[in-house]
Amino acid sequence: MLPIIVAVYICTTVSPLTLAINKAQEHLRTFRLWSDEEREASMLKTLNELEEQKNIWIFGYGSLVWRPEFVFEESRHASLDGYSRALCLWSCVNRGTPEQPGLVFGLKQGGICEGRVFRIPNENILEQFRQLWKREMPSESYIPMWLPCQTPEGPVKALVFVMDNQSKAYIGELSEEETLEIVLNASGTYGPCHEYVTETTDALTKSGIHDDYLVYLSKLIKARLAK
Repeated sequence: MLPIIVAVYICTTVSPLTLAINKAQEHLRTFRLWSDEEREASMLKTLNELEEQKNIWIFGYGSLVWRPEFVFEESRHASLDGYSRALCLWSCVNRGTPEQPGLVFGLKQGGICEGRVFRIPNENILEQFRQLWKREMPSESYIPMWLPCQTPEGPVKALVFVMDNQSKAYIGELSEEETLEIVLNASGTYGPCHEYVTETTDALTKSGIHDDYLVYLSKLIKARLAK
């Protein structure tokens, strides 16, 4: 009589949050912050790309719109062609931790992005840029670029921080459910990730900046939190 072999298959379900965190850990494994010297070199290189260092404009598309943290002499509604706002940057400090990273906004290629441009004073430009670089360029995640922006008063060339899709902090592709799971569960030194997303959405709307997908995502977040 031949022996009877019974095969038992165990089906395990991996949650969207686990899948997303695994992606984050893969990206963050070799992530590091820049040194002061690296940050200074990046800043000077960017400034030296200008013909003259005056009447400088900065394009804001996220928290810079409602919390610029720099002095400016003029602000205009602006649009940037060829890039779109997205939660495409892992955050393991401000809105998350290395164990449970959150997401923050970046500009990825394709589409169009509404935001605001700010013209900073011509005085103390180096010090202003050092503070800006400390906030926006703690690592190599962004590429600072001078790009044309359209405003109601005419076009301006502005400094734009564009997501580097070769960076270890770039999220790649996440599903809607993965995005929600990360945003709802992550929190960092600046507070919960979900507050960052909903507050940014509300601030952009109050500034007359329309982002239909971001409004939709914020409604989903608020609905989940209300359960």
